[in-house]
Amino acid sequence: MKLGYQTNTWGGVVGHPAGVTSVKDLYYLAHGSTAEAVRDIAAAGYAGFELFDGNLVAYEGQQDALRALLQETGLALIGVYSGANFIYPDILADELWRIEHAAQLAAEFGAEHLVVGGGGVRATGIRDEDYDRLADGLEAVVTLSRKYGLTASYHPHLGTIVETPAQLARVLPKTSINFCPDTAHIDAAGGLSAEVIRQYGDRIRYVHLKDYQGGNFLPLGEGQVDFPGILAALQAHQFNGWITRVRLLRRSAPRAGDP
Repeated sequence: MKLGYQTNTWGGVVGHPAGVTSVKDLYYLAHGSTAEAVRDIAAAGYAGFELFDGNLVAYEGQQDALRALLQETGLALIGVYSGANFIYPDILADELWRIEHAAQLAAEFGAEHLVVGGGGVRATGIRDEDYDRLADGLEAVVTLSRKYGLTASYHPHLGTIVETPAQLARVLPKTSINFCPDTAHIDAAGGLSAEVIRQYGDRIRYVHLKDYQGGNFLPLGEGQVDFPGILAALQAHQFNGWITRVRLLRRSAPRAGDP
């Protein structure tokens, strides 16, 4: 197993304000310095890092700056994280354009993974057909990821139509996308990460590790998440890929925008 870190600790999680009026520009962003984050991650002894799509796209037109940072630190760009509603046909093409834009850039820098969360929750509530639409959107992500040699994975997320293990079971059989467990999101939604990983271990190519307890996302070891059980479940499936720590700034409760 190889260990990486997400840069969202440096500055917290926001969405690009252009997304209010332009769906294709609604990227995830961490407001901190990417260069500072990557240097800190390297100094801590990690082997790679993950970026939000917005932080990666910020290097468009100045790719040499990111290449120099990778060379300086010796870190690998593990992958890029993105997301979408997926359930609204009228905007799906623009959402997929944005995801593909990030995937193409990620491939330029040798990334292995494209991770997406999502499945919008309507103001009127979840419809049964939303799981079919989500699955169709995820299958489109699989197709575009293959174009760039990336491994696509789906990340269950608080604030979407896939929070709980039961909701996960409604979408995964409908799509071939891999499964990226986020241990804190799973536990926060009432699941047990180790059990979910045991159930879907044959579809796991990438993992997000985060701790959780009592409405808080926490550093590893400070919450309730069963990390020995998680590692045992991964080893049982002979997992030998990247594990990325995702530690967020402390606050009172998880929000829908936190991957």
